[in-house]
Amino acid sequence: MPDTASQPIEKVSIVVSHGSLEGVYPGLIMANGARMEGIEASLFFTFFGLDAIIKKRMNNLKVATVGNPAMHIPTLLGALPGMSSFATSMMKKEIEKIDIPPVGEFLTMIHDAGCEIYACRATVDMFHLKPEDFCAEVDGVISVGQFYEKSAGGQIIFT
Repeated sequence: MPDTASQPIEKVSIVVSHGSLEGVYPGLIMANGARMEGIEASLFFTFFGLDAIIKKRMNNLKVATVGNPAMHIPTLLGALPGMSSFATSMMKKEIEKIDIPPVGEFLTMIHDAGCEIYACRATVDMFHLKPEDFCAEVDGVISVGQFYEKSAGGQIIFT
């Protein structure tokens, strides 16, 4: 078996399946980091992760406060009216402090750096979405098989 630990990563494909703010940013940050290091990168959005590339939703993503153990608050507290909006506002302020752009702007920046952006065909069909629902940076709606073909020879990362 070849020693892959000493070989540099040349290609990554990142799957984004969560539509919350904290579910989308890790994939965007990883794709941006890959491009900054000269690594070929692609993003594949599926299920609720599609919210990040739907024009009407992409800049209105929220922090999930209910059932999110990483929030370190009781579920009941997370369900209080306004809690998600409060947590979202706080996280957006922290994201801005470290100079990370809003989702829409970040997608444009990553795409302009050469990252390919795809939507999952099965999910698009299931949610009855149309090409005009997506932001301009989406390179296409592809099947899982096509995603695997495009990812051949690279690392696949799930966020």
